[in-house]
Amino acid sequence: MCPARPTQTTASERCAAPCEALRQARKEVAGLTAELAATKRDNRRLQKELAAAKKTIAGLEAVRDEQNKRAKALQEQLQQAEQEAHRQAAPNRVPEDKRVPEDEKRKPGRKKGHKGDWRKPPEKVDERVEVPLPCCPHCKGPVTDVAPRKQIIAKLVFKVEHLELTTYTGICAQCGRVHSTHPEQVSTATGAAGTHLGQSALAFAAELSKRHGVTTRGVCAILKTMGLSLTPGGLTQALDRVADKLKPWADQIRDGLRQSSVVHVDETSWWLESRIFWLHVLTNKDYTYYVVAPRTSAVVRDVLGDAFTGVLVSDCLQIYDPLDYLQSKCVFHHLKAIDEGLKQSPHSVFLAQIKSLFKSSIDAKKHCLDEDELALDSRIYNALLDLRLAGDLHDPAEIKVRNRLASRRPHILTYLDYPYVDPTNNLAERRLRPAIIFRKLSAGNKTLRGARTFEILKSLTVTCHQQGRDFAALVAGAMSLGLPPPPPIFVEPSSP
Repeated sequence: MCPARPTQTTASERCAAPCEALRQARKEVAGLTAELAATKRDNRRLQKELAAAKKTIAGLEAVRDEQNKRAKALQEQLQQAEQEAHRQAAPNRVPEDKRVPEDEKRKPGRKKGHKGDWRKPPEKVDERVEVPLPCCPHCKGPVTDVAPRKQIIAKLVFKVEHLELTTYTGICAQCGRVHSTHPEQVSTATGAAGTHLGQSALAFAAELSKRHGVTTRGVCAILKTMGLSLTPGGLTQALDRVADKLKPWADQIRDGLRQSSVVHVDETSWWLESRIFWLHVLTNKDYTYYVVAPRTSAVVRDVLGDAFTGVLVSDCLQIYDPLDYLQSKCVFHHLKAIDEGLKQSPHSVFLAQIKSLFKSSIDAKKHCLDEDELALDSRIYNALLDLRLAGDLHDPAEIKVRNRLASRRPHILTYLDYPYVDPTNNLAERRLRPAIIFRKLSAGNKTLRGARTFEILKSLTVTCHQQGRDFAALVAGAMSLGLPPPPPIFVEPSSP
């Protein structure tokens, strides 16, 4: 059997295997190239994500550092407050960092160039006493060159005088029962109720209690040192009767405010019947009127009425915004808010510009020569303020101040439009300070009747002091059964 003959291969067959291998290699290279491109894309994406993550971490670290800084500052403030609370003396003293250096303090007394003042001798001397010098008061020897030295000494004499008043009653054929009266008479009660406090005692007690803020028991103690015994309950009832008599004159204060060209208003918390109320004050240079009521704008409208055409000056409390009066907001409260913003953003150009604008406008108001100059200043500063508020802001502290000013824009810089309007609400705040001290001692009023008495007497004592009137004479005229009624408390409104 013959062996098989080997198969002969052609040239094309011999080249097929290497070509297939080459195609496979090219395919693998293409796949690797695609994978490399994808890897590069992933690498670039990861690089971007890494950069973003680093930026986020840096931002978080900055926020953390800022929070740590604020936490440290708050901790220092808390520690300082705790230290201040444990100090036994002078709790209201000026903090160490705000004290004026010794070399910068001005000398005590009035400003340089003021008119001198001293205790002047009285026009009338009630008593004259001569103390001779016949000999030396020490060795009893003779004294030569004797010369007089005169002094005038003012003494307080506490003396209670009791007046027994006998009046008569009878029947008139035309008028019926009539009775005689006396200027010192304050009541027709007789018998067990026939002993009364006189007009001067009532006026003195009312002024101590309502104007000077002495407590009821304190007034009784003062009267006792003068020889007049009175219980706290008796004093309270007596002041209630005085308030009832004086109410028409308190109403005249309200009427005077309604016709005024400007009224300042402020409020402070007040207790009434163990509930939280508010003590409102409405005041100007001629009148002061107090009201104990809830914290609403209706209080102001009830006092001033719907026809009030003056300017209402207030702080930035929102309860006054619904009132349709012409208003002016206290610039000091805005400056205080700006200072708070500068604590958060010390390098804020916007806050510094707004602060400078307000302070400059106050100086312009203070030094203006006439209304035309003030009107020009008003146009300039209002345009500058609108320009500042229209800027593009990103800082949270700046945005907060801008929003505050923008929401009250119609009532800002009003004091530049009216010469008689003050830039601040300091007048109303000063009228409240004595009442705040009184609240710390008395905790407000226990009854509604006590609140009404406080309103009437406080309003009249302060207004009489403003107008230079004698409150005792007002009480005497209102309480007396034999004197004509006192003149009205209303004064002619001064022209703006």
